Amino acid sequence: MVFVTVSHFCKKFTKKYQLRFVDSLRLNVKGGHGGNGYPKYGGIGGQGGCVQFEANEKNSLNALAKKYRGIAIKAESGEDSSKSRILGRRGEDLKIKVPIGVTIFDENHTKIGELNEPGDTCLAAGGGIGGCSGNNFLGTKGQSHVVTLDLKLIADVGMVGFPNAGKSTLLKAISRANPKIASYPFTTLRPQIGTIGYSDYRQITVADLPGLIEGAHANIGMGHKFLKHIERTKLLLMVVDLFGFKLSAVHRLRTCIQNIYALNKELELYDNELLDRPCILLLNKIDEDGAQSEYDQIKEKILDLKSHTNDCPEELLSERYLEFDDVHVISAKNEIGIDNVKTSIRELLDKYAEKTENLSTDSNSNIKENCG
Repeated sequence: MVFVTVSHFCKKFTKKYQLRFVDSLRLNVKGGHGGNGYPKYGGIGGQGGCVQFEANEKNSLNALAKKYRGIAIKAESGEDSSKSRILGRRGEDLKIKVPIGVTIFDENHTKIGELNEPGDTCLAAGGGIGGCSGNNFLGTKGQSHVVTLDLKLIADVGMVGFPNAGKSTLLKAISRANPKIASYPFTTLRPQIGTIGYSDYRQITVADLPGLIEGAHANIGMGHKFLKHIERTKLLLMVVDLFGFKLSAVHRLRTCIQNIYALNKELELYDNELLDRPCILLLNKIDEDGAQSEYDQIKEKILDLKSHTNDCPEELLSERYLEFDDVHVISAKNEIGIDNVKTSIRELLDKYAEKTENLSTDSNSNIKENCG
């Protein structure tokens, strides 16, 4: 009786949580078989249809997983040639809509497409050739692949930090998102997207990524699954607890400044180009007793991490260090300093967008001059 009860609970638990958030999905795709030709009249069979992926902002990998996981996705076969139709009809293509931000890999993990804008398409499996004199009038099989759809969230801002730093509370304070919030680590188990709205109707999207742990760059915990979502963001929002962080009783307590070095190390080891990304540092929980004293001890050091590595444990030393564009002390819980954060995010995004546009304009001018 106990076994049956536990089994029933597990089935309900699995059903409820197995498709909470899907950001990687393997699918079996097959192009349609080419139609057979008609040797007597030299008839040509229709080409098999192909399988394509198309980016659409309304779709999710969760929906695709429910519909296609465990089955072969096959396009329509080409029509056979006949007396009444010497040229067989082409098989209908199958176009599958996927979310924006998907990269498609084949079974050898070779990238075959990247869909970053609405309407972008990628050919996943071509259709077989119709039967003709060159192949003894026998249609050929379509291509068959096991492809992996890898989703990286596209957001203007990506929040990074260790568990329980206050990222979810901050997301709720600055946007319309309603993430789960609690006073224990790993409340956020999947990325959350929020939107900051401004009085002039400007909107900026913010992604709250689940808390990292040391070793995330080496895929410890769910490191790569979470870190990959930072790659498409334009601005990093690093959230750190002023009183430090201790994952569990068996882990050491790291101070606020040590956590900053630890996060820098994780970003460097995963992809050191992330250290070139614009970044705002948010020091959270300024409303608590002793917080101002903690901030006063580190405020000079965080402006030049490279020159104050005496506070950095040897295992966290890096070759390069983040240079913060802005630093704010906040209380996400009591919404202290939140308006300043929202203003800073907007100003930095505009500043770097203008800088990128100017670089692009200068580059195009140089090309014209060289060609002229």
